[in-house]
Amino acid sequence: MELAPRHTGSSERTMVSSVAPPPEKMMFQLSLRRRGISDRAVLQAMEAVPRDRFVDPVHRDGAWRDTALPIACGQTISQPFVVAYMTEQLRLEAGHRLLEIGTGSGYHAAVLSRLVRDVVSVERFKTLADRARARLKELNYANVEVLLGDGFAIPEGAGTFDRIIVTAAMTELSQPLLDLLDPGGILIAPIGPANGRQTLIRVERKDDGFIRKALVDVRFVPALTGIAREL
Repeated sequence: MELAPRHTGSSERTMVSSVAPPPEKMMFQLSLRRRGISDRAVLQAMEAVPRDRFVDPVHRDGAWRDTALPIACGQTISQPFVVAYMTEQLRLEAGHRLLEIGTGSGYHAAVLSRLVRDVVSVERFKTLADRARARLKELNYANVEVLLGDGFAIPEGAGTFDRIIVTAAMTELSQPLLDLLDPGGILIAPIGPANGRQTLIRVERKDDGFIRKALVDVRFVPALTGIAREL
């Protein structure tokens, strides 16, 4: 996923170190800061997670560039700035329980896992879910649970969440999804047509209802219903 042009104005763990050249990692952090990411915890999480371990080998030379990259099943690993921006907008706290719809490579879940207590990530493609689960286990992100499922039909047994992040474009937000937010919770999702520009929306649940705010224009792959088991 990449940012679209606008027309108007945790628990300790042993991490596997990145093999990216130091200058590329330095530019990676500098780029995030220059583009307005200021939350120190978010910047530290972005620096700690080895993005090169979440991309296909053929793309590893460009893993630390600020661009989206293709992964299996016609999906993408999001542009680092957008990962950082969405994460910052969630206003995360260490005790939060978070739902991610659209696991993809598992990269964003890994970043989020360093900032909250638990991450439940739902992926409709079995290939992606299996690969992300294995990768996260290998890198010791023990507080991430990857589920194969339909992001439009979260099981009732999943409970409710302090934060929800959707990493694929929805044409609208459903009430059942909003109802999964705890009072005081925040949801971030790209809303708009599948094959065009969408708007990143932040929704906050208050005692008397939901408050929506449009953030920036983006381009995400579309969110689809059902489970794609064979790809």
